[in-house]
Formats: sequence, C-alpha cells, structure tokens
Amino acid sequence: MREHKTNPHYSGPVTDNFDGRCFFLPSHNTRKSADDFKKWRKERTPAKWPNWVELESHQPPPERVAGDDLSVTFIGHATVLIQTAGRNILTDPFFSKRASPTQLAGPKRVHAPGIALKDLPPIDLVLVSHNHYDHMDLRALGKLHDAHTPHVITPLGNGSIIRRTRRPVNITEADWGDTIEVGDGVRITVTPALHWSQRSLWDRNMCLWGAFMIEAPGGPVYFAADTGYGSGDTFRTIRSTFGPPRLALIPIGAYEPRWFMAPQHMNPDEAVRAHKDLEARHSCGIHHGTVQLTDEARDQPVIDLAKALDAHDVAQNRFRALAPGESWNVP
Repeated sequence: MREHKTNPHYSGPVTDNFDGRCFFLPSHNTRKSADDFKKWRKERTPAKWPNWVELESHQPPPERVAGDDLSVTFIGHATVLIQTAGRNILTDPFFSKRASPTQLAGPKRVHAPGIALKDLPPIDLVLVSHNHYDHMDLRALGKLHDAHTPHVITPLGNGSIIRRTRRPVNITEADWGDTIEVGDGVRITVTPALHWSQRSLWDRNMCLWGAFMIEAPGGPVYFAADTGYGSGDTFRTIRSTFGPPRLALIPIGAYEPRWFMAPQHMNPDEAVRAHKDLEARHSCGIHHGTVQLTDEARDQPVIDLAKALDAHDVAQNRFRALAPGESWNVP
C-alpha cells in the first residue's frame, strides 16, 4: 500500500506519541497485516442485520439543562447529546446514510438518527474523536456549522479534514493531555484511546485519535469514543487523574471476531471491566446497533452487556444501553 512520504494533515515536533510523520500509542499496536484482513474476510460468518428498523418515539430532550443536572440522549452509534451546566455538547456526529467516502456504497445505517439533525437543540460544542467515517461525518459537521456554529474540539491533524466542509469552522486541535476551557465551569481534556486513524488509503495514523474527559460543575463525564481495552491501564489512569466519572460513555459494539477486533474495539465484558476500572457512578453503552461494521448480530451487544453486568455483579441500572432517541437524567 502506497503511503504519503510526508504527513498531509499535521506538522509538528517529535513527541512521545508522534514520530515526526505518524502518531502512535506506545506499547500498543492495532495494525493488522493484509493477510489478517484477507483471513477475516474469507472466514467471517457475519450475522444478518435488518435492512431497516423503525424507532420508537421518545420525549425530545430539553433545550438546555442548567447547573449540576446532567442529561444524556443517545442519538445513535457514537453520537450522543450531553447537556449540563447550560452547555449542549454533541459527540462524534454521524447523521449520514452511510459511513463511507461515498453515499453510494459502504456501511449503511439501519435506523434513522434518534434525533434528526434539524431537530437538535442549540449545539455549543462538538467533540470529534478521530477521522473514521462513522465518527467524522463531514456532511453533518457542515450542517451543524450552518445551524449552530459550534466550537469543534478534536485531536491533532483532524482540523485539516474538517475544513473540507468549506465552512469557517471554529476548530481547536489538541494533543493527549491538553485541556481546553470552554466556559460556564466546563473544560475538555483530550485523553488517549486504544485505536487508530485513517481517512484514505495513504494516511494511516497521520491524524491523532482520542477520547475526552468533560469536567463540569456536576461532575466529570468521560466519552471513551472508540477504543480497545488492553490492560485496562488507560481507564485506571483516567480514574486516578480525574476521579470517578459521574457518567462514562463506553463503546460496547463492533467486537467480533475477537482475534481481529480486540486491539481496537471492546466487547461488552471488557466495557464492564472499563466501567469498574473507572469506578464510574453510571455508564451508557455506545457504538452499537446503527451500522454493521463487524460480525455480531445487531442486538448482541445489548444482550451481552446484560450478561456481563450480572457476571461482574454490577447493577443493570448502573450501565444502561439507551434506545436511539432515549434520554437519561443521570443521577
């Protein structure tokens, strides 16, 4: 595979996670060989997903949530509306028909967004974790700018792609450990994730990927975005640095087969282990049920999550898998 000799997205000094051309996570490798990919494609037995799922209707979220109150609404995949301290925060907005470079082919969503983009309350802040198409939807980002002109926070290098919307988007790019003050007692820190980035055939790991810690008056909210579990140190470090999250948004889908997916995607059992490592008061499962990326059935993550919670002696109401469009006033 041909690669850029130089990085078209980011130029900066060599650091602990950037070698001058590509970003990396020390002592963790998500790269699979071409032979591994061929083996998965040849041997896979993917479950059949429905062509389309009609959603149940839910009460729309409030326009804003004040003070220490915290409301979270699951829109689908890794797209979540977080409302607290008078701020409306949207994570990894994905509203398009397909998670693909083209809307003519590629992984297709099987349900409408839980809230239509046009029906969102005012959006102040957008967190974009990395540049995969199911997390960075340029069509949605352009429409969000037109309607709300939000501040976009994303790891290093991703701004060059987001600017392809040809809008004057207010973008802050940050390295792992960088903190951005956004007002009203809310600040955002970009944190590591066990994942990778790639937007084209030639730019693997040339943009940084990450997770986010949202510190707010009502307590910290952790958005894990897209990540493997590894040793669990990533989550224990978050706990020791920021304290136990009031809410953790943890991926529970896109995990089969494990031999191929484990370095980059958690399964529900690992998600519950992450919940315990974080000592999260509550967690919400994300990254499932919207587009088929891997081999498990559409409803399997929710089934496996319930089993994992019982196995780890965690109350079911501590770690919920919301339906698209469903809101939760987090205790």
